[in-house]
Amino acid sequence: MAAYSTDPIIAIATAPGRGGIGVVRISGQDLSALVGQLFGVALTPRHAHYLPFNDTHGQAIDAGIALFFKGPHSYTGEDVLELQGHGGPAVLRRLLEHCLRSGKELGLRHAEPGEFTQRAFLNERIDLAQAEAVADLIDASSEAAARSAMASLAGVFSTHVNALSDRIVHLRMLVEATLDFPEEEIDFLEKYQAREALAQIQNDLHALTRQAQQGMILREGLHVVLAGQPNVGKSSLLNALAGDDIAIVTPIAGTTRDKVTQQIHIQGVPIHIVDTAGLRDTDDAVESIGIARTWAEIEKANVIIHLQDARTHDDELDSAITKRLPARTPVLKVFNKIDLLDAADPAVRHTGSRATHAPVDGRDGLEPIAISAKTGAGLDALRQTLLDLAGWNPGAQSPWLARARHLHALQQADEHLAQAAEHASHNDRVLDLFAEELRLAHDSLSSITGQFTSDDLLGEIFSSFCIGK
Repeated sequence: MAAYSTDPIIAIATAPGRGGIGVVRISGQDLSALVGQLFGVALTPRHAHYLPFNDTHGQAIDAGIALFFKGPHSYTGEDVLELQGHGGPAVLRRLLEHCLRSGKELGLRHAEPGEFTQRAFLNERIDLAQAEAVADLIDASSEAAARSAMASLAGVFSTHVNALSDRIVHLRMLVEATLDFPEEEIDFLEKYQAREALAQIQNDLHALTRQAQQGMILREGLHVVLAGQPNVGKSSLLNALAGDDIAIVTPIAGTTRDKVTQQIHIQGVPIHIVDTAGLRDTDDAVESIGIARTWAEIEKANVIIHLQDARTHDDELDSAITKRLPARTPVLKVFNKIDLLDAADPAVRHTGSRATHAPVDGRDGLEPIAISAKTGAGLDALRQTLLDLAGWNPGAQSPWLARARHLHALQQADEHLAQAAEHASHNDRVLDLFAEELRLAHDSLSSITGQFTSDDLLGEIFSSFCIGK
């Protein structure tokens, strides 16, 4: 286990600003001396004590609830003291400074971001996937994401990962035993049905990976950029999808000079919609900067919606924009303002078209969608297409959240298991290589829960936490 500072730490655990309740949290190996110095009496572990929070001169800073948790039966695995008082910033700062002065001889210091949760992980109160779920629960932007983050925190994802790891270890143990006793001349692969066991592990890993992909979509969402000429209705579409007047809409071309970003949710999946400046040749210096930023945003997109006016679509400028769009990013053509077309126009008849897997009239095999941002026609089809492009499958919805690193670890494990299967299929049956690939697959899975994780990765993960957690 990685070494870390054992100094007692303190932080305000509630969000900045005014609130009804504020919490100051302290964690350390032994806080009994600090408790005595702060209150003059010992606190019964896991009992709420209503006490005055006085300064060194006996003047009241606040009055509230003191909770003491004796390690290892606490969040961090150490002694933990929580002081719950009123949520005024000035009150909390005074209480924090008083505790720091009282604990100076004990080495009490300000906590680093995520240090409480890091100690919970290092003291084996939670594994790394559960620790990440703490941050995900705080950051959850939808009910579905919050439920899945809570499932991760409860260990649902870790349980599946550990079960697969145990099966790989068991299979590897049998291989190692065979290598240790070659004189037995045991045909390991047949006697222990190693190929069949490995194939089942691979199948279960594939199922877990599919669920993790859904969990990552639910956590990270889709980055969608609205691109097109000026006045094709990009800002109107953003407002229609968001259900609010997020962007300014006028009939004047070039109104949008900089990107406007809004997160929406479709079936609980976060979709980050970016409205951008209209693409055209211009001598306006400010508009030119906005257009340059539009192209920069397009380069970062997961999906590009090339919005066009249904009355003049695929004109010379639209064709020039299409040619310049990055080839690696899916582009969905959307024809807006069908409410201004005659009912017999072919574009109107395409209202509600959806993405398909067969190559059609679209660069990426995506059928163009006709909409009206003004009336809402075609927007349901557009929402469903965005879910399709995100890879969202409600039937395979993950009960937990997942991160890109989790998916990478699962894919690495799958590659090592595939190599193990390859060695098992050879006539010479190189069991030492078979065992090595099993070991590497196990290490990849163990990196998810933190049993096999570099200190650099731990620093990167916990530095993204908020202070006090």
